[in-house]
Amino acid sequence: MHVRTLLNKLEVYKSFVFCDEHFEETEGSLPSILVNIRPRKGARGQCPECGRLCATYDTQRQRRFEYKPLFEFKVFFVYTPRRVKCPFHGVKVESVPWGSGKEQMTNSYKHVLSRWAKRLSWQETARIFETSWDSVYRAVESVVSYGMQHQELDDISQIGVDEIAVFRGHKYLSMVYALDEGKRRLLWCGEGRDAKVFRKFFQDVLGQKRSHDIQYVCSNMWAAYLKVTKEEAPNALNILDRFHIMKKFNDAIEQVRRDEYKALKSQGVNNPLIGARWTMVKRPENHTEKQAATMKELLKHNLKSVKAHLMREEFQRFWSYTYSACALKFMNEWITRTLRGNIEPMKKVARMLRRHTDLIMNWFKPKKRLSSGAVEGLNLKAKLVIRKSFGFRSIKCLVVALFHTLGNLPEPNRTHRFC
Repeated sequence: MHVRTLLNKLEVYKSFVFCDEHFEETEGSLPSILVNIRPRKGARGQCPECGRLCATYDTQRQRRFEYKPLFEFKVFFVYTPRRVKCPFHGVKVESVPWGSGKEQMTNSYKHVLSRWAKRLSWQETARIFETSWDSVYRAVESVVSYGMQHQELDDISQIGVDEIAVFRGHKYLSMVYALDEGKRRLLWCGEGRDAKVFRKFFQDVLGQKRSHDIQYVCSNMWAAYLKVTKEEAPNALNILDRFHIMKKFNDAIEQVRRDEYKALKSQGVNNPLIGARWTMVKRPENHTEKQAATMKELLKHNLKSVKAHLMREEFQRFWSYTYSACALKFMNEWITRTLRGNIEPMKKVARMLRRHTDLIMNWFKPKKRLSSGAVEGLNLKAKLVIRKSFGFRSIKCLVVALFHTLGNLPEPNRTHRFC
């Protein structure tokens, strides 16, 4: 069976014919398979600007387009592009169905590279296919660009927003995820975390109508996110992220422990807080046997760190209430007791809860169905992409990688998949 017979089954090009194929010897490696392509008799070239079929003006030099490997042999399409004379756009190099622009890879080959790049690092993908990292990047960028143009943005009613740190020097990406059941994916990411950056998502991606259709927004307490959500999605219920609220508690406990540890050390007395950092931060049900024994010993001492830990455990009851009125009463009582105490980091948490009471209580309105768990899960996947990147040097490359892995974007239709 000829290679062109296989190609006629896999790649159907209406106005072009696979003529013949031959081997080309390559020093130090397997020979390459060259497949010649010519236009069908009487077929006109297509203008790349408007798609109009136009008369041939002249031809360019012969070009090669790399195709998917076949039995470890590299395969190249060989074609002499025509220049066509369009009545509206002048003389242009014709558009061909297997490639785009000046790209030397076929669309099918780019699709294969992009699919492997989801499973392996880009460097490893390049090594396996004996190509360059830049070729893998261009393949992924091409598929992501297609997906961004064809992604479905209607019927999105729940979104989550958070930031992740990238590179060094306090550089952040604002990440917006769709949280609707069955549609959870990365919708958008922008460099920075100020109001101007987040506003681009509503204005440039969703538009006014879709923004007004958003019902729930799950976010942290970052002022820019709260402000823009209120202005751009006026019909949305802003639900503060439970994860970040409890993180404030853990930060307060750690601050109390650190201050108390230093005080006990300076006094030269027995210090029961040595090695107790993770014991204080973790929930009791997550303690190891050793940590449980450490906590049992700490409870015998009148320490502010222990009190802060117990105050956090007491507040956990808030999330178990079914009725919001009961939860609000409990939270107000907890805030009052805490503000009367003398543990300043916990008083700071109490004041934060009081400032954001309305937004915190929104957690009960969707019947607890919307939580930050999905946002944190997607954030973990995003951080894994960053770790797998092995040294991306630009935000642009990182954004392409994130959309490629987390965007669940539509892909161009292909007749065959390698993976």
